[in-house]
Amino acid sequence: MTSCFHCNEPVTTGEQYTTLIQGQQQPMCCPGCQAVSQAIMDAGLSSYYQFRSEPGQRQTALVPEQLSQYSAYDLPEVQQDFVHKQGAIDSTSLSIDGITCAACAWLIEHKLKPVAGITNVLVNSTTQRALVSWDSHIIQLSEILQIISKVGYQAAPYQVDEQEKQSKVDSRKFLLRLGLAGFATMQVMMFALALYTGYFTGLDVEFRDYFRWVSLMFAAPVVLYSAQPFYFSALRSLLSGKLNMDVSVSIAILGAYVASCVATIQGNGEVYFESVSMFTFFLLLGRYFEQSARQKASVSSSNLHKLVPLTAHLLRNGDATEIAAKQLIIGDIILVKPGEVIAADAEVVLGQSSVNEAMLTGEQMPISKHLADKVYAGTINIEQPLQVRVTALGQDQLVAEIIRLQELASNNKPAIALVADRLARYFSASILSIAAITYLVWLSISPDDAFWITLSVLVATCPCALALATPTAVTCATAIFTKLGVIPRKTGIFEKLTKIDHVVFDKTGTLTCGYLSIGEVQTFGQYSSEQVLSLAAATEQGSLHPIALAFKPFYDNKHIVEHVDHHIGLGIRACINQQQVCIGTAQFVTPDCNQVSPQALESQWIFLSIDNKLVAKIEMLDQLRIDSLATVNALKAANIKLSIASGDSSGHVEFLANKIGISDVHSGLSPQGKLALVNRLQQKANVAMFGDGINDAPVLAGANLSVAMGSGSAIAKNSADLILLGDHLSRFNDAIYVAKQAQRIIHQNLLWAFAYNMVILPLAVTGHVAPYIAAIGMSVSSLIVVSNSLRLLRIKL
Repeated sequence: MTSCFHCNEPVTTGEQYTTLIQGQQQPMCCPGCQAVSQAIMDAGLSSYYQFRSEPGQRQTALVPEQLSQYSAYDLPEVQQDFVHKQGAIDSTSLSIDGITCAACAWLIEHKLKPVAGITNVLVNSTTQRALVSWDSHIIQLSEILQIISKVGYQAAPYQVDEQEKQSKVDSRKFLLRLGLAGFATMQVMMFALALYTGYFTGLDVEFRDYFRWVSLMFAAPVVLYSAQPFYFSALRSLLSGKLNMDVSVSIAILGAYVASCVATIQGNGEVYFESVSMFTFFLLLGRYFEQSARQKASVSSSNLHKLVPLTAHLLRNGDATEIAAKQLIIGDIILVKPGEVIAADAEVVLGQSSVNEAMLTGEQMPISKHLADKVYAGTINIEQPLQVRVTALGQDQLVAEIIRLQELASNNKPAIALVADRLARYFSASILSIAAITYLVWLSISPDDAFWITLSVLVATCPCALALATPTAVTCATAIFTKLGVIPRKTGIFEKLTKIDHVVFDKTGTLTCGYLSIGEVQTFGQYSSEQVLSLAAATEQGSLHPIALAFKPFYDNKHIVEHVDHHIGLGIRACINQQQVCIGTAQFVTPDCNQVSPQALESQWIFLSIDNKLVAKIEMLDQLRIDSLATVNALKAANIKLSIASGDSSGHVEFLANKIGISDVHSGLSPQGKLALVNRLQQKANVAMFGDGINDAPVLAGANLSVAMGSGSAIAKNSADLILLGDHLSRFNDAIYVAKQAQRIIHQNLLWAFAYNMVILPLAVTGHVAPYIAAIGMSVSSLIVVSNSLRLLRIKL
């Protein structure tokens, strides 16, 4: 019996229900499955059927007339590709067609934020994408897409291939509009030149009217086709009860063309077909360069998706079979050959090799991978074959988390950007008011000039540059952060970085590498070194602390471990083989500290006790990061004060501080002690705190800016504002430099935008700016702002 192509259930209705999928009519068992499959195809998600690993759910409860065009996006099997779930909250990145300026982004946010169930909305007009979070128990994704559609924009989950395909289509349409406007402008200018010459040579009325009618016909496609994007944007804005910059542009274009048409038909008055065509051409030219800037600035996040391969070598019974990467499931073993890209987040189960993780960290030096080490989708195996077990797929992979964080960073607007957005909206309303007053005043002074002077006011003062001042700069700066392996997680990062004047470092994993190893083991009593290390490993099992990882090779599953109790900053207490085992600081493990002899400064020691009796002390070796000294010196050169706040109470903290030149040292601090220190420092300074992001959660939350050295496996759990991927502490200095440059560019853009409008407005109101000059000035102003922002991408670090 034939099976339903969607849900794999038997088809008992013959050929009554079918759907065209990839060129073939496929059988469906019921109207519901037919409707869902058709909706999936209409949404451009045909790859779902190509790479799905399980059949879809039977849709008998659905009938075609109840299925909206967006319902396919509510299916769990479709959402797994682009929806990130965190508890009851779902989040995704949407690609939105029709955004032309910052006012459009504000309009979408304004419509979505009051909707019940939507927890967060961030729209970026530069990348034309929105980051949306919602409670799936209250509202569905299809309803959100319908709301956006009702406002006049078409939204769909961001998919790289579809986005690029649509971008090419849009670019071709835009170039056609621009080319048509340019061609028509040249033709109309030739006739305008003849008309201007006729004023001095006495052109016959017949020839004058002929040139005007021809100019009308050439300008018509410019006004009716090339300028359509401005009309639609203005109409959406007006229907929502708001004003954007395209309202004044549309009024100027249509008003000038209609007035010129009336003058042509009546045979008297002036015509400005060349001004209308030239104005539209320069406006479109400015938008074209703006569009190119968007694509250039956002290319880094798109490229991360592309780096993940579409296929993988799945190992079954010793044989490797190439399958679609989407068919992988958690626990699958895949073979990664030298030179191949890893298809999913995984851990090494066989072999050792080096992996290039530059796409994540910006560091080109390969990193050695051994048994049980983590590897990530999109990174490249260099030397030897590896067999790895899949641990994460789709939206749970590290690359997806980084893209989400980058999206969040580019959507988060600095306070100065929010002010600029509000000013742009008020500015549009003010300009329309000034234009109306200008028309009334000139109507009494010189009625023939009133309309054209008003037109110049509308054109010259369009606040495009003001709206573009911050989004392009923030997007470019975020792109640089991604290349550096610097991942912002929260709002206001660019502003916070520029204000930092005191940095507090944790020691382990920050100034030092954090990859601890076991050195000398001193035992007291009848226990051997092997027994002590085995008990320590059993106690530390399940902890992600660098000390716990050092004991991992000594783990023995024969131990019976119960009642594990973590004491942050002190140690761990557990019941092992019906004995109380403690590992940590000397004061924590036993009150008998007399047996603890002084330790060497170059290392740190931890202690182990059984039933409150000290049985061993273990030396932990940790190397200083290679760029710690350079980072400290660079921060000092920037007049930033430095401190060390460590939970380690050994002399190793003082030794390390002296080695890198930090005089303000605080050792043996609990997390609460670190927080108290930061709070004291905050009374005089803006404090950045470096920590491991997990154990230091209280102090990270309390600092003005929190920074963590991000191991990929912990990035999703990290509570820091800023994460430095890789092992380069100096990336923090680079981040400060980029943030300062971005802030400088934003200030320059805003200064230019305000200065231009303040100079051009009185000139236009007093009749000293012709409409075509106003169009050129407005377009050049916007291009200057975009080009100035793009200078950020040329920063070399």
